[in-house]
Amino acid sequence: MHSISATDPGKTINWGKTSADYAKYRVGQPDSFFDLMRAFGVGLNGQEILDLGTGTGAMALRYAQRGAHVTGVDISAEQISMAQKMAQEARLSVEFQVGAAERLTFAQHSFDVVTANQCWLYFNKKDVIRQVLWVLKEKGLLVTSHCSWLPLVDPIAQKSEDIVRQFNPDWTAHSWGGEVPAMPAWALSSFRLRGFFCYDEPIPFTRDTWAGRIRACRAIGASLDADKVAEFDKQHMQMLQTVPDKFTILHRIDAHILEPL
Repeated sequence: MHSISATDPGKTINWGKTSADYAKYRVGQPDSFFDLMRAFGVGLNGQEILDLGTGTGAMALRYAQRGAHVTGVDISAEQISMAQKMAQEARLSVEFQVGAAERLTFAQHSFDVVTANQCWLYFNKKDVIRQVLWVLKEKGLLVTSHCSWLPLVDPIAQKSEDIVRQFNPDWTAHSWGGEVPAMPAWALSSFRLRGFFCYDEPIPFTRDTWAGRIRACRAIGASLDADKVAEFDKQHMQMLQTVPDKFTILHRIDAHILEPL
């Protein structure tokens, strides 16, 4: 998310601790996002795509389903292992590798598109930009994107965040106001804006899937020990008994489609 810190004081964020929940409940962007991406020339059949910070491969698999040749890279071995399992179950051919976005090992001009969904804030911008410029083909594109709930306008999301903060007061990503710049400041010296969109969409959940989604966030599953996670989950589910079994959570979806200068 834009303007959110990549760290929480006193906490180590380890996505590998929550890989099972991450794969099941953090399913990436809705269909509307991929329709817009195609309109901007991203995710086309036969396109070579590198997905940075791929996690358990949600975005990589969706692009592969649309006919792209996708490689996913993530620093967490547990995340990559789960991504490989998901690809096998979906019978999709995606190359997943453990590695840092700042230290890629691909040849120059290897990819038509580099994507980074919900993860750009965790990268060293100077180093990863250098890598992106190296691996992109001529007229290649970088796409950074997010799909983030809006706690200040969605009451269920706000109640969930309130409980998260009881268990992890050091969490700095709470209360995001939804601000999305037309052009990210970090991109100004290396890229020009090819396209940009930002819109809100209510994403459907059940009590169980929303509980899993929150459990898989960095403040809970990626930061707390197993006993604390279980304690949080119990209290969170108690709150969710006060809402219908099926509901929506309003999310803000954005993407910047960037081309090198």
